[in-house]
Amino acid sequence: MKQQLDSQKIEKLKKYIATKGKNGAVIAFSGGVDSTTLAALAHQVLAEKTIAVIAQTATYPPEELKDAQKAAQDIGIPLHIIQTEELKNPDFQKNPPNRCYYCKKELLQKILTFAHSQGFRAVFEGTNHSDLQGHRPGYQAVQETQDVYSPWTACQFTKTEIRQTAKTMGLSNHDKPALSCLATRIPFNQPITAEKLYRINQAEQAIKTIVPIQQLRVRDHNNLARIEVATQEQHHFFDATVLEKATQALKHLGFLYVTLDLEGYQTGSMLKEVVFEAKT
Repeated sequence: MKQQLDSQKIEKLKKYIATKGKNGAVIAFSGGVDSTTLAALAHQVLAEKTIAVIAQTATYPPEELKDAQKAAQDIGIPLHIIQTEELKNPDFQKNPPNRCYYCKKELLQKILTFAHSQGFRAVFEGTNHSDLQGHRPGYQAVQETQDVYSPWTACQFTKTEIRQTAKTMGLSNHDKPALSCLATRIPFNQPITAEKLYRINQAEQAIKTIVPIQQLRVRDHNNLARIEVATQEQHHFFDATVLEKATQALKHLGFLYVTLDLEGYQTGSMLKEVVFEAKT
């Protein structure tokens, strides 16, 4: 019965894609499992009437671009690179709790401009039904922007269902850890700068060369680096040599203190400070 339900949902999704993308659709692409699976399905349904677009920006690790290019190549969908300039927006730079709204607005406007230049009408983006349970101010930008659609949300696909679909389709990144922009490593209301984003990315890349970590965040609390890893991966740090190497690598980047968060990786962990401040 479950398999039949999944098949029905896939067919509903394909019909949605066919209807909204009848005049051509551009996929907001990141190389993550949500956008990759959406792009693969859209390419099946719309063929040459769909293309993928990825933004090159200081808020995303440059290493992810190579992975995204490979994912698009595996699907067979054309991938175009555009530039976004959210760092020039003072509202984004101030890093308020709804920072993602300004970033998403910038991205969608740039993708829509590109889509129209190609003669395409719609933009598909990868917000899923599970995302709506958390803090997602960026989704407001989706809702208020004409011709932008969220097929996963419209058809109520959860993250787990998307991963299952990706695995069934044979997509190599079906189990890729969740992505997030580098700005999520900076506490709310602390300014976002290109220098901070660069240091955070360098810190995460340095740790990955020392120890084989899949799910990693280095939260930048000015002079203090707080390392979050998945709880099942924390054992890699129960080694004096690893701790020493990680500490020295991050201090070399300018951090005075280096800590390992004992609670492990948590999505939206920076929201704790906002909630705490609201209560005090």
